[in-house]
Amino acid sequence: MEQETNIKKEPVIQIRKLYKSFGANKVLRSIDLDVFRQENVVVLGRSGSGKSVLIKIMAGLLKPDSGEVIILGQDVKLLDEEGLHALRLLIGFSFQNSALYDSMTVKENLEFPLVRNRKHLSPMEVDKEVQEVLDDVGLSQTINQMPSELSGGQRKRIGIARTLILRPQIMLYDEPTAGLDPTTSLEINNLIKEVREKYHTSSIVITHDLTCARQTGDRIAMLLDGQFVTQGSFEEVFANKNEKIQSFYNYNFIQ
Repeated sequence: MEQETNIKKEPVIQIRKLYKSFGANKVLRSIDLDVFRQENVVVLGRSGSGKSVLIKIMAGLLKPDSGEVIILGQDVKLLDEEGLHALRLLIGFSFQNSALYDSMTVKENLEFPLVRNRKHLSPMEVDKEVQEVLDDVGLSQTINQMPSELSGGQRKRIGIARTLILRPQIMLYDEPTAGLDPTTSLEINNLIKEVREKYHTSSIVITHDLTCARQTGDRIAMLLDGQFVTQGSFEEVFANKNEKIQSFYNYNFIQ
């Protein structure tokens, strides 16, 4: 039990004094965040608050103005292109729009990252990997369908499956329930938890959906005006009397 506790307390993401501006717009202002092994952390905030900018910096898709981002022991800003590519293979990025190739079947979408990055695998091994991740997201029956034939929730699941096929250590979910009905959102929230349990991932979930935050997050970090104003469990965060936090809660659950 002590060994398991130590594993979960091991930081896999360490962010210190992170700043990012676009012209005069100061999007992130002295961001500090730790994510521990096999922990799901929800970054919660309004649209346009800088949540997606934060995970794009973590994936090396954007450069910060200053600050430190350490992922799996590596300082992202010090990595060359080869090092960034190697790190990105350990990070699964679930895009808001699922980012599937419309001209490819589900099977071809899932094969693509494997064939590109695991060149030693035989066709039979690729087929096995594809079938396994499809089973894990509950969509084995869609293997020969085109993305246009899938529902929004199914596309989200296939997007997650395509990320999981490379067995990442870290998952970054960008607005995973955006545009989905309540029942499908619940299914995606449950899938995020199942992925952590089966693949032993550490995750950051970017969302403004309080139901998603409450169901998926071990810890919530509330992003307001470019800074984390509070962190803790869902109940701890919304026990805070900060007027902007209460306004955010009321907008989601009352309006």
